[in-house]
Amino acid sequence: MRRLIAAALVVAAGRFLTTDAGAVTIAIDAGHSAENPGATSARGEGEFFFNSRLASEVERALQARALDTRLNIYRDRSPSLTERSEQAKGADLLLSIHHDSVQPHYLVEWSHNGQSYRYSDSFRGFSLFISRDNVDPAGSLRCASAVGAEMVRAGFKPSRYHSEPIQGEGRPFADEPNGVHYFDALVVLRTAYSAAFLFEAGVIVNRAEEMLLSQEATRKSISQAVAGGIASCLTVAVPQGPG
Repeated sequence: MRRLIAAALVVAAGRFLTTDAGAVTIAIDAGHSAENPGATSARGEGEFFFNSRLASEVERALQARALDTRLNIYRDRSPSLTERSEQAKGADLLLSIHHDSVQPHYLVEWSHNGQSYRYSDSFRGFSLFISRDNVDPAGSLRCASAVGAEMVRAGFKPSRYHSEPIQGEGRPFADEPNGVHYFDALVVLRTAYSAAFLFEAGVIVNRAEEMLLSQEATRKSISQAVAGGIASCLTVAVPQGPG
């Protein structure tokens, strides 16, 4: 008989040790805030609202796998990036949830419901980022790659946009098949007290992808992939005696 036991991150060594189920905590940070909502979608919705909906769904998916969570959604204030890291202190993994845009020169105008918005249908797909300056880069890569692999398995495709050699991009791949990039200077990852990665769930300035990302069914599918990847990178199978 075998059972899965949640595994705690060993930060300094970038490896995992077994511990009791439920002892691992994942901090989920919904990027931006209601006050400063981040990118604007092709139809005028702030990124924060996509982030908060998905973060809540990811929390439910993780809890369904008997993993402890700590969810931070900032609806009434805008904390600094280092404060976000502080809020996650004590967790074994920090997941920062975002939705993507593109560089301004790719955006063009269109009219929707009598309003003018900017969009780009040239790019779509998810991306993941880790920092080599994080306290546990090996653990960060392990979990980001596991999530990327689950996203691919679920039928989602990684975006190659952030690897383009243009100003503001040019992020090298840490794991190209699973959509993981190095972004060493990202403050919330660099200053985290544990392994950490940032997840861009999709491109909300892409008009078709925005519609998909707005659907509950898509959020559930993404959340199951994220939770499955995190569970696999934080758990190990250990043999048990008869009984």
